[in-house]
Order: sequence, then structure tokens, then C-alpha cells
Amino acid sequence: MSGFLATRGHWDQFAALHQIALTAARRAEDRLGEAGMLAGLGTFQVYTGDYPAAAASMARALALFGDLGDLPGEAHALNQMGLLRVVTGDYPAAAASYQQALALFGDLGNLLGQAEAHNNLGQLATRTAETPQARGHHAQALAIARDLSAPLEEARALEGLGQSHLQDGNPGQATAHLLQALTIYQRIGAPAARRVQQALDDHRLTSTTPEPESAAPNSEGHQPRTPTAPQQAVRQAAVLGTRAKPGVPQNSLICIGIPRPAPSNCERT
Repeated sequence: MSGFLATRGHWDQFAALHQIALTAARRAEDRLGEAGMLAGLGTFQVYTGDYPAAAASMARALALFGDLGDLPGEAHALNQMGLLRVVTGDYPAAAASYQQALALFGDLGNLLGQAEAHNNLGQLATRTAETPQARGHHAQALAIARDLSAPLEEARALEGLGQSHLQDGNPGQATAHLLQALTIYQRIGAPAARRVQQALDDHRLTSTTPEPESAAPNSEGHQPRTPTAPQQAVRQAAVLGTRAKPGVPQNSLICIGIPRPAPSNCERT
């Protein structure tokens, strides 16, 4: 349920669900349940720009997972800790968190977690202008996601490949990847489709360019363009490598490819 709410951008319900569950877990002295809910709340707090609260929630979650020896929980919490470190500008620490998560997911044989961590590392590498490394991570995520039929991570990988090609001045490759990502995001109802559409609009990219050699042709066709809010242009500038000011919640979006809360909840400039 929480994954569905996050992917679709229903952040008020996401926060309410986790707060109720956190209270219940503490009353029942369920430390594992408490850790899971703290990690989820930490993610919400990142998206609302409450970084001190997010740091506290995630640190407590990591400590509980560590005490309990729960490696899957620790790996997921490390992924989210990496997100917090990205949006607060500590890129080396973010990379370390993502690499720790990737290693744990590998030890556990959790392929979906590995795809998520590779996408996170790829997006971070694009942000730091290390585009060859970015494409390497996204290519690995794409292969895993397609094997697992995991559309969200597949779309994130395709979007990341497109972003890295845009940063390197390869509009043909960028367009082919971004259009595939757009189609998947639209199919699964992810608001991230608006971000990709805005990237295509901003760079006047069309569907006339050839498919990349690494990706299979999309048989579903392309959906009509979706109107976007003015803030999407700001977010896309951050996606494509513009160094935005630390502390602006918009930047957190690009790290995991899911929508931030509604502007009424967290718009801060």
C-alpha cells in the first residue's frame, strides 16, 4: 500500500498511514515494525523539506534494523539515507550509502533492490557529471528491471539514460530513452511522466529519432503530451545537471523518480 501511495503521489495518505502504524508498533513494542515506519516517515520528511527530522527518523530506523540484524530493512534504509544526503549536498556520503545498500542487496539476492540502488547511483553520477558511470549503473538497472518485469525501475533507468545523454549532448539517444520512459510512466500512472514530458518539451525533442541500440522498440506507441506545472521546468533543470540550491525540496524528486507532495504541503523557495 505505501509503495502505491508514494508512486502515485498520495503523500498525505502515505504520512497518515505511517504515523498510525508507527504508534501501533510502539504500543506493541514491535521494534521491527517501528523501524520500518520510521524509514517510511523519513522518506516523507525528505520530500517535505524537513531534513533534520528525516535524519533523525532514518538514523533511528538504521539503528533498529542493525540491532535486530534485519539486513533487508537496513539496505532499504541506506537507500533512503542516500536520498537525504543527496538533497543536503553531501554527495560522497550519498554514494557511500547507495554502495552499501547495493552490496547488501547483492548479498541478499534482492534483484529489485539492486536495480533501485543502481538507478540511485546512476542519477547521482549524472548530477556530478560522471555520465559514463551513470550509464553503466542505469544499464544494469534496466537489464534487471526488464528481467523482473519491474516497470517503475525500468522507467527510471530509461529516464536516467536519457538524462545522461542529454548532458553529453546526444539528443537522438536521449529522445529514444526518454520516450520509452514516458510511455511506461504513463502506463503505470506515475506522475513522473510530467517531468519526462517537460524534458522533451524543453529540448524540443520529438519521436523521429531512432531507437537506441540497447533498447527494444516500444510497441505501445506514445501517449499525447500532458500539460505540466511551471515548477516542472525548475525540477528538470536540476535533473539535467544544474546545481540547484541545497535545501530546495524539488531536487529530492530526481533521486528515486517518484513525485513530491503537493505544493501546498511543501513548496518552499
